[in-house]
Amino acid sequence: MENVISLVEDRLKNGQWKLTNRRKHILTVLLENRGKHLSVEEVHGLANQKAPYVGLATVYRTLELFLLNDVVQSMDFGDGRKRYELCDPGSGGQQHHHLICIRCGNVVEFSRDLLKGLEPELNMRYKFKVETLQLNVFGFCRKCRPEKGSHQGTV
Repeated sequence: MENVISLVEDRLKNGQWKLTNRRKHILTVLLENRGKHLSVEEVHGLANQKAPYVGLATVYRTLELFLLNDVVQSMDFGDGRKRYELCDPGSGGQQHHHLICIRCGNVVEFSRDLLKGLEPELNMRYKFKVETLQLNVFGFCRKCRPEKGSHQGTV
């Protein structure tokens, strides 16, 4: 955990920012909840359990600062709430994708290079510089799948 905190601190310093105590509390919440997709309100609630002086506005600003510095990525799972997830500094830029159940809201992550080749094609064809590439697949999880006779695909 300390290694990631040091990496984030260095990244922020390169952008002329500091890892203040409040930002460190927020980063710790993200580290302790790695693999979860937390809303601003959820991050705020968890941060306040350890540091009650961290305000909601501070959480918003910090998450946007972390987003700007590639510490977190944000995503929208179609529920009207922006969610944040800690970027894995050791992933070498490998993306993961999400299967999202439209009935229960369950999110399953999977890693597979389904979008390989898309980024250069978009750049060449449309002169579009891709910054982030995400694939969110909406459907029904195993528990929520419609009964036989309804349209259903295999996962």
